Amino acid sequence: MLPKIDVPVYDLKLISQNKKIRYRPFTVKEEKLFLMANESKEEETVINTVKQVINNCVLDEIDVDSLPVFDLEYLFINLRAKSVGEQVKLNYQCNNNVEKDGKQDKCGNMVNFTLNLIDVKPESEQGHTNKIELSDKLGIVMRYPKLNFIAGQENKTETEIILDLIIDCIDYIYDENQMYHAKDSTRQELVDFVDSLQTKDLEKIKNFFDTMPKVKKQLDFKCNKCGYEDTVMLEGIQNFFV
Repeated sequence: MLPKIDVPVYDLKLISQNKKIRYRPFTVKEEKLFLMANESKEEETVINTVKQVINNCVLDEIDVDSLPVFDLEYLFINLRAKSVGEQVKLNYQCNNNVEKDGKQDKCGNMVNFTLNLIDVKPESEQGHTNKIELSDKLGIVMRYPKLNFIAGQENKTETEIILDLIIDCIDYIYDENQMYHAKDSTRQELVDFVDSLQTKDLEKIKNFFDTMPKVKKQLDFKCNKCGYEDTVMLEGIQNFFV
């Protein structure tokens, strides 16, 4: 019988968790899953692969489907850092307007970055809250979007996606007498409730999504060709591994 290979164990505290979780780096077995998912080019396959790899590598009991998107992204970035390497090379095309042959044109130079993934953490905007007060007596408590919501939205209009997102993220509605949990309500009841909101109420809900924690990192750069200085905001898993 061949010997077993010892693997290191790391811990990480997720925003949605009150305790640290333990995880191991992914192995050749998980690398094969990524290769097959990449070949399929299907978003649902990629999402399911990410969830499977996280389930494989997290050593504590965890419900991947219940984790907010930003916690899954944060966990996956740390998995990648400990499995492949903390440094990742990125590039950005300089969009500065320069004169070429007497005409204005984009510089187009590719600026290279080296990013330490360990420096990337979920960040929320100041004043963010999941409690939305609609009046002195009525309000909504929201929960964060989950990865499952992303799949299956391709053939929907923007209005349909926004409505689905709001309904999917309502935890409960409350008034001065009681709480009304979304899980105990029908979808039509939730649709009717959202449809009855005023524009100013929707702005408050939009602010919840705009300010909620996101995996992002701002990078400053200077083009080594034209000298143009700018900043690039990386947000979401796909931007950290291009």
